[in-house]
Amino acid sequence: MIKKIPNGVYPTMITPFTDDNKIDYNAVEQILEWYASKKVDGIFAICQSSEIFALSFEERLELIDFIMKHRPEGVSIVASGHCADDLDRQAYEANKIIETGVDAYVFISNRFAKADESDDVLLKNMYYVIDKIPEIALGVYECPYPYKRLLSPYVLSKMAQDPKFQFIKDTCCSIPQLKEKLDTLKGSDLRIFNANAATLLQSLKDGAAGFSGIMANFYPEIIGEECRCFETDPDKAQKLQDFVGFCSAAEGQAYSCNAKYFLQMEGLNLTTKSRLCDEKNLDALNRISAQQLHGMVAFYRDLFKIG
Repeated sequence: MIKKIPNGVYPTMITPFTDDNKIDYNAVEQILEWYASKKVDGIFAICQSSEIFALSFEERLELIDFIMKHRPEGVSIVASGHCADDLDRQAYEANKIIETGVDAYVFISNRFAKADESDDVLLKNMYYVIDKIPEIALGVYECPYPYKRLLSPYVLSKMAQDPKFQFIKDTCCSIPQLKEKLDTLKGSDLRIFNANAATLLQSLKDGAAGFSGIMANFYPEIIGEECRCFETDPDKAQKLQDFVGFCSAAEGQAYSCNAKYFLQMEGLNLTTKSRLCDEKNLDALNRISAQQLHGMVAFYRDLFKIG
C-alpha cells in the first residue's frame, strides 16, 4: 500500500552551511524544529532551495538521511535530489534516497527531456526510471533550473492514471494555466501544490492541495492558516492572501541568504552562507527589507492569533 501524503504547506527546505562551506547539521536540526513549531504539514527536502545542484550526491544522500533520522513527528517528508543526466544514474540515486524512508520521491521535470524534446520523450524516460525503483508515492517538480519544463495537460492526464503520482510542485505562476491543470486532474490522486504565493488563494479555490514554495521559509504558519480557512472564512483568507502575495517580493532579495537571515531573527543559530547566492548580495538594504518583513510577520501572527 502506497502511503498517501497530506495536503497543506510544504516548505522548500533550505540548506545551512558552516563558515568553511560544509553542511551545518546542527542548524539543519534547528530548521526542522522551526518548521514543526509552525505546524507545517510536510517538508520538501533536497530541492532547489536546498541547493541540490551545488551538492554532491554524497552530500545529498547524507543530508536526507539526517533529515529522516530527525524528522518531526507527524510531518510528511517528500524529497528530490534528482540531478543526474543519465537515466540509469537517476534510478540509482533515486533508490538510495528512497531507502532512507522518505514518504515520496519527487522527480524534476526537466531531467527527463531536453527543452526541444517532446512530452512523449519525457514520459518514456520517466517510466524507464520508475520501472527501476520501488513502489512509493511519487511527485514531479517543475524546477526552473537548468530550464523550466512545465507539465502539459497531456502529460498530467497520463500521470493521473498512475495512482503512485500524488504531488506536483507547480511553478507556472499563471491562474489560467493552473485552472487547466487542476481541471485535468479532477478525480485523480494527483494533486497540485502551488509554488507561487501571489496566485495561492485562487488556486486553492480552483482545487489546489496546498503550497510548496520559497515563502514557506518565512511565514509557513500564515500560509497554513490561509489554506485551512479559505472555504470557511473567505474574508480572513483574502486578508491573509494580501499579505502572503505582497510579501513574496522577498523571493528576489538575495534568496536563500535572506531566508537564513530571517531565521537568525527567529532565534536560530546559523550563517547566511550559500553556495549559489553570493552572500554579498545580502547587503544593508536587503537586510533592512528582511527586518521589516520579520516585523510584518510578527504583526500578522498577533493580529490573526496565529502561532
